Amino acid sequence: MQNPESPNPLESGAVEPPACPARRRRRARAGTWLAAFGAAVIAGSGLFAAGFTLGRQTALTDGTPQALAADLQPFWDAFDSIDQRFAGIQVSRHAIVEGAISGMFKALGDPFSSYMTGEAYRASLTGLSGQFEGIGAVITTEDAAGKQGCTPAGASCRIAILRVLAGSPAEQAGLRAADVIVSVDGSSVAGKTTDDVVNLVRGPRGTVVTLAIARAGTTFDVRITRAIINPTDVTSRLIDGGALGYIQISSFGSGVADDFTSQLRTLLEARVHGVVLDLRGDLGGFVDQARTIASQFVGSGPIYWEQTADGTRAPYDAEPGGIATNPSLPVIVLMDRDTASASEILAAALQDTGRGRLLGTTTYGKGTVQEWQLLGQDTGGFRLTIARWLTPAGRWINGRGLTPNVTFQAPANAPIDSDPALDRAVQLLTSPGAGGPGAGGPSALRSTGGPFLSASSSAASTVTISLAPGSGALL
Repeated sequence: MQNPESPNPLESGAVEPPACPARRRRRARAGTWLAAFGAAVIAGSGLFAAGFTLGRQTALTDGTPQALAADLQPFWDAFDSIDQRFAGIQVSRHAIVEGAISGMFKALGDPFSSYMTGEAYRASLTGLSGQFEGIGAVITTEDAAGKQGCTPAGASCRIAILRVLAGSPAEQAGLRAADVIVSVDGSSVAGKTTDDVVNLVRGPRGTVVTLAIARAGTTFDVRITRAIINPTDVTSRLIDGGALGYIQISSFGSGVADDFTSQLRTLLEARVHGVVLDLRGDLGGFVDQARTIASQFVGSGPIYWEQTADGTRAPYDAEPGGIATNPSLPVIVLMDRDTASASEILAAALQDTGRGRLLGTTTYGKGTVQEWQLLGQDTGGFRLTIARWLTPAGRWINGRGLTPNVTFQAPANAPIDSDPALDRAVQLLTSPGAGGPGAGGPSALRSTGGPFLSASSSAASTVTISLAPGSGALL
């Protein structure tokens, strides 16, 4: 097992949860560990992570640290004043609780940690867990320079369409990648997060949603009829006359590892000389899916390391039974700036172990893990950063991204139906010394344009999620 250099441990302000006063009972936690990286993903125990009921604070239960009791007293003083003396328009205690929880997460200043209403919480997970009702487009946030992850939408942060799912209502209505959403049903998206926009756009199949779209200096309305969307997360085909296999992952949803392994096995049975793994535009998802997929190529050792807030580090080793661990089968990974989170875990595992070469541009750079937790009393849920993930060699790529082994930027004037990066990958795999046909590999080839295989993600229970912030939200 490798012993990576130890980066500085996570800074942590975590404390023991305060005990509730006699008239407040805490509800048991029902957290679901996820990771969205990345996302996105978040957890741990923090103040009120288990939820609480409200009432006038008169005393703290025995055993509460005095320092914590003193820190919390201003909160309870403020709450008591609002609860008993506020003379404005009546606000429910439920709304006050949600506002207080939301404020705690905003105070963290972490784009990966946030509070969500119950509806937003469920919608955020649905796209990673199977079918949903919507229009079939993926959105992101980006600033004027095109950098993703800003929030909320406003003058310097826009809601842009990252890609449109094939055959979806969004595609049929004419939406395109890079379109900017200005409003939904007449309501401006200014001040809203991607989660907010998801809630506005999704809805029952057969109903209509109207988007104001900005494109090439003009703004126009697009009416779209919602439908049931079944995301296709894994696609594959034979390329280069059947000599090579191409397999793309668009999202690490639940069940993706099974789909990927099945399609990879089909390519291997066709006796391919090499594999192109396309992770471009993949903003992450369930971390356990990334680990299982990496284990198809890496036979032993850590796929990644996880370091918690107290500095404790644990390896997540390769799972046994990988079907493509033979190093004589070369692998090229295509990546770009939108390759993030769980995608980076997979790419880094292949790069650090020498099992694959990375081709493209520097990736997004998200090196944290989150947990999602649903709170009680219909107060929504949250995602909270609970760990860093490190590459097999102990690198923390947060904010820096992965540097490709082969840097490649497609020409700006490349034909729209071409893929220069894929062409370059094919060139590398078929050159002498690559382990492909140029190196005397097997000669049993399939015809060009072999069967295009695809499979939709199926629902499954998972452990962690890692998603890039403000990115990869499915409408």
